Amino acid sequence: MQPSQGLKRELKSRHLFMIALGGVIGTGLFLGSGYTIHEAGPGGALVAYLFGGFVMYLTMLCLGELAVSLPDAGSYQTYATKYISPSAGYVIGWLSWLNWSVTVGLELLTVSILMKRWFPDVPSWIWCVVFAVVLFSINALSTRSFAEVEFWFSSIKVLTIIAFIILGGAAMFGFLEMKGGKPAPMFSNFTDHGGLFPNGIAAILVTMIGVNFSFQGTELVGVAAGESENPEKTVPKAINNTVWRILLFFVLAIFVLAGLFPWEKAGLVESPFVVVFDSIGIPYAADIVNFVIITAVLSVANSGLYATSRVLWSMSRQGMVSPMFSKLSKNGVPLNALIASMLIGCLSLLSGIYAEDTVYLWLLSIAGFGAVTVWASIALSNYLGRKAFLKQGGAVRDLKYKTPLYPFVPLLALALNTLIIVSLAFIPEQRMALYCGIPFMLACYIYYHLVAKHRTTEQRMTSKIEIERM
Repeated sequence: MQPSQGLKRELKSRHLFMIALGGVIGTGLFLGSGYTIHEAGPGGALVAYLFGGFVMYLTMLCLGELAVSLPDAGSYQTYATKYISPSAGYVIGWLSWLNWSVTVGLELLTVSILMKRWFPDVPSWIWCVVFAVVLFSINALSTRSFAEVEFWFSSIKVLTIIAFIILGGAAMFGFLEMKGGKPAPMFSNFTDHGGLFPNGIAAILVTMIGVNFSFQGTELVGVAAGESENPEKTVPKAINNTVWRILLFFVLAIFVLAGLFPWEKAGLVESPFVVVFDSIGIPYAADIVNFVIITAVLSVANSGLYATSRVLWSMSRQGMVSPMFSKLSKNGVPLNALIASMLIGCLSLLSGIYAEDTVYLWLLSIAGFGAVTVWASIALSNYLGRKAFLKQGGAVRDLKYKTPLYPFVPLLALALNTLIIVSLAFIPEQRMALYCGIPFMLACYIYYHLVAKHRTTEQRMTSKIEIERM
């Protein structure tokens, strides 16, 4: 194990692009889209995804300027520390780390359940162990190995969605005959059964929270920027390409799903993708979609393990946690941080089995709350970072990537993300996120000022100087 040093810049543009896609396209689209259509109706689901995509786009514009001016593996945690305050960076770091660590455990649990379709007699824990070892090995080998695997995981998902949009759209408009000789629905499912908004506008608000969470993961491009070969070119390209493709994939997929069968039935099926593929006569539709969902889940877990280890490494470099987590392997991987993140992921997995109604629910609530809070911190860091840059004598023309319409874009992104957090209080099913998330943030803040700040000031300042010279 080597002492603390810089990470290797091994990620190419195609890796960055697919990492951002891989963190987003998962069970939220393949499994959760039916629930959204059922609750909000066909028009409501489209509005919800467009709104979520708009918030994502604004936030990623803010991240672009930050990631190009200061490409660091700590990403939003580093920016919050530098531009908001060290205590804010400490809180954001732990929120993000716990968010992705819990996500890794959740995704492993999901994969083990999905594998039961083919291996019903194999205990779930065996699949959890198998895939945990596989993902850990991929990440421990090198950053490049993680990126290559993520590239192919994401490619499978993207190709499946493209095929679904083309075949489903063809069936919807009568270019492809549906199973059983059923007539093409055309726009009937948008106009009949209560119209576009059968459950009213209020139903959209309930689904918007879940939809916004489903877009979480695009911010991983900021983490990956710290190991990108040429962040000045690759980060803006990855952000712009990713945002438009995600919006296109999500909105078109929801449009086709809502058009092919009535909204009342959408929430009653395990996966609407299975129903659609089966209805147009694709053999082994359920097995194909099950395989794709498994790759999607593993992709999110793979990205999550990468992200959470880099955030912990960055916090260690800034003196916020033990220096042992800043040590790198000979391949430039923060192995201690990776081990710690994997262990917490597995522990949260155990709590999901033995304490699902208490501990695991708390962890998931904090993770969901943390995801939106991280986005809000990105917008605030961009707003304060540009102000600090200009105050120090910098000129806007010197920025290699500029957030457009500053300060309107970062302030609007901050306001919308804050609105989403506040709206949790008005949705009974979502209030647990506030009950768990706010106390956790306060605990981190108090601990920082009572213990961490005084114990690690010298190391943090040394690391800060190193970061500023990068």
